[in-house]
Amino acid sequence: MRYILYIFIFLFLSAIITFIGGFYYVYSQVRFEAYKLIDYHPKLTTQIYDRNGKLLANLFKDENRLYVKYDNIPPRVIEALVAIEDTAFFEHHGVNFEAIFRAILKAIKAKRFTEGASTITQQLVKNRLLTRKKKFSRKIKEMVIALKVETMLTKEEILERYLNEVYFGHGYYGIRTASKGYFRKELNELTLKEIAMLVGMPRAPNFYNPTKNYEFSTSRANIVLNRMKQLGWISESEYKKAENERPIVYDDTLTRNIAPYVVSEVLKEAKRKNIPDIETGGYQIHLTVDYQIQQLAKRALIYGYLNLTENLKVPKRKLNGAIVVMKPDTGEVLALVGGINYKKSKFNRATQARRQPGSSFKPFIYQIALNNGFHPLSKIADISRTYTIGNKSWTPRNYERNFRGMITLREALVHSSNLATINLVSTIGADKIYQRIKEFGFKDVKFNLSFALGSFGISPLQLSGQYTIISNYGTKVEPRLINKVINRFGEERKFPIEKRRYFNPAQAYLTIDIMRDVVKRGTGRRAYIPNIEIAGKTGTTNDNIDAWFCGFTPEIQIVVWYGRDDNTPIKRKVTGGKAAAPTFKYFLEKYIEKNPHTKREFIIPAGVYSTIINGRREFFTDISKIPKSAIFNNSFGGENKDDDESNGGSSSEDVDEELLF
Repeated sequence: MRYILYIFIFLFLSAIITFIGGFYYVYSQVRFEAYKLIDYHPKLTTQIYDRNGKLLANLFKDENRLYVKYDNIPPRVIEALVAIEDTAFFEHHGVNFEAIFRAILKAIKAKRFTEGASTITQQLVKNRLLTRKKKFSRKIKEMVIALKVETMLTKEEILERYLNEVYFGHGYYGIRTASKGYFRKELNELTLKEIAMLVGMPRAPNFYNPTKNYEFSTSRANIVLNRMKQLGWISESEYKKAENERPIVYDDTLTRNIAPYVVSEVLKEAKRKNIPDIETGGYQIHLTVDYQIQQLAKRALIYGYLNLTENLKVPKRKLNGAIVVMKPDTGEVLALVGGINYKKSKFNRATQARRQPGSSFKPFIYQIALNNGFHPLSKIADISRTYTIGNKSWTPRNYERNFRGMITLREALVHSSNLATINLVSTIGADKIYQRIKEFGFKDVKFNLSFALGSFGISPLQLSGQYTIISNYGTKVEPRLINKVINRFGEERKFPIEKRRYFNPAQAYLTIDIMRDVVKRGTGRRAYIPNIEIAGKTGTTNDNIDAWFCGFTPEIQIVVWYGRDDNTPIKRKVTGGKAAAPTFKYFLEKYIEKNPHTKREFIIPAGVYSTIINGRREFFTDISKIPKSAIFNNSFGGENKDDDESNGGSSSEDVDEELLF
């Protein structure tokens, strides 16, 4: 009998020694794995917000996760989790051996495993570090790492990691992500039933996903509630109220991307600004974009598209458009729409398309002329000439194939005269104009006379930036989408306004004044709105391939473009005035409705003087003085024609002798 006892003791001690030896062997193999949980850096979702704090999109790679710190997790969430998953969580040290033995005894009795014995710590280890395969070796590793983790982290730190790590179905990782996704609520806004639904999901997240199996999800939640009642953690009345609740569940997309053209450009700008790991870094990116204005711009672009296809009978084939709205004084992009339908085409025409600006480029030529001493009443030749370039000859023409002789700068730009513009460039010197254009920031412009008519490629966003040179009174402001970025640690990074002054505001105002006439009586009159000052310019390229309208008020600037993606003509006689100007007008009218106190009059800067000529107030500066010939010659009034790039006629009016030279 004693012999048998010795054998039993020997076997028992051998088992203990083997277990201890095995434990330390496994520990030596996996102990460093625990540091992946101790030094916890999960992939986090970056969220993009508009200027008013509205969520525009979630950006993530592999795992959609919004992090929440333990201090921001409501106590009810902790109670519900512990009640259903690990009641003894705050008593054990990572492994609940009592629960393991109890589970083994029940398994022997039932001849199958009827209940689990994994602690919350073990579940965390399994989710973060191990596979879900039910192997004995994996279970041992899980226990060993759990014990190690418990020696390095507090219970609160373990709970924080667990609730941020586990999967809740529907592509949601972490309880805050699931709360925002399923219920569109922060954790502190959840009801008791909603909390119970969430903490009940990790056991079988796809099965208990309420967007797929609502009844199973709520039944599981009721089990959680019942367990809390049994433990005395909620009252009978709380239990009954929660049991009968039927929460509203939302089946949102994971990205929730409601401004896709904006988001696509934000990703590129973030890279240019050296923001690392944009899709896994858990940033909050706050934009300059206003979602309401973004939606308005989208509707305006579609309005113009329908005007083209239905009213002007333009075929839809490859036809598309873009619109950019910004504040010219700060460069803040308020709206950016790169196409009619993002689902059909993700190509962002606002930023990626390089289209010829055509006549919408002309204001820069005239601005340079004014900066060189010309005045809006200075005369230039609206006559045809043939230019020899190498072995080729070039004979530019006006849209109406006519010419008017000597006309003023004002009338040349108001009616978008090609011939007058080319002759103006020749008069000043093409090389001088070209150099100044490059200084303004225009890129990839080839040196030949045709550049004066906008024969180079530029995107709508780039052209918007260039237009601030005029709309912001001589100071160019770079367009910007990102206002500030907050990283996962709460550190904030702001981005300053990038600007450069090229000439004084007084000179810019002269161009603005001419461009007001473009809208009042020239090629841009379809953009006219009473009771607000608008400056703008149409643009139509050869064969009616591109149609532009670039305009601004004292507060905002809008650039509109339409064309075909394959660079074929839109349709004969479809110009920027007919295609793009109505879109500008539609947008601005709706904008004014929402912003009735918008600025309506341009500021007249210091150094701008005025006098009356032919019953009209003419402005001048110390650089651009009124030519003496203006008092002896007739000025040219605009003859309203139906075509965008047409030239104006002439009228004879008396000259006011009260002039300043």
